[in-house]
Amino acid sequence: MSFGPGTSAISTDIVSYGPDVGTEEDFRLLGDLKGKRVLELGCGTAQRCIAFARQGATAIGVDFSAELIDAAKRLCEREGVRVELRQSDLADLAFLRADSVDLVFSAYALSYGRDVERVFRQAHRVLKVGASLVFSLPHPVYDIFDDNDVQRPPVVARSYFDRAASSVHRSGEIVELHHHTLADLLVGLVRSGYRIETVIEPEPVRVPGHVAHHPASRYVPRALVVRARKEGF
Repeated sequence: MSFGPGTSAISTDIVSYGPDVGTEEDFRLLGDLKGKRVLELGCGTAQRCIAFARQGATAIGVDFSAELIDAAKRLCEREGVRVELRQSDLADLAFLRADSVDLVFSAYALSYGRDVERVFRQAHRVLKVGASLVFSLPHPVYDIFDDNDVQRPPVVARSYFDRAASSVHRSGEIVELHHHTLADLLVGLVRSGYRIETVIEPEPVRVPGHVAHHPASRYVPRALVVRARKEGF
């Protein structure tokens, strides 16, 4: 499974939800960020963190890749934007106090973790009561297709219920991707203390200059976008 075209062309002004998925201008899930404390899980090179900061937020970015965090620091310096950056597992947020974050955001990063429910619980711990977790990731149904060759008809490459990890290249590193079913995600959110507010299965966004989408995207959504709100317990 690939993340599709355009993964490097991420805006530092508008929050992107993933490769050819759409932006905050399309979904309007984040609200006014001025004065808010925003945590991004899987920040990569921090383009979205920079966009958060430019909208008046205090931005915190976490990524497990030391190489990407170093690149993120260089980009923030070039852009003249202050972002707190940490190399850490996405489920290890011990450096943050409980009830201290106004928004947790993640775009196409939760598949890098085997235990997605643990990530949900950690995000729940640091979120203020009533604050939101917003995330996107490859749609679990689309995830079963081999989409590496856009000229080839859709081919089912794995069982929907197969949670075995697959290996992919991410910025020069070989990393594991983990398949999570819809039940893994939605039930995991409820068990972790969230109220699910929004589930979006967007049609692919056509971006000029990008290669064509795989034919499978005509039949099933490529992405899943979710907003869930922390309930107190």
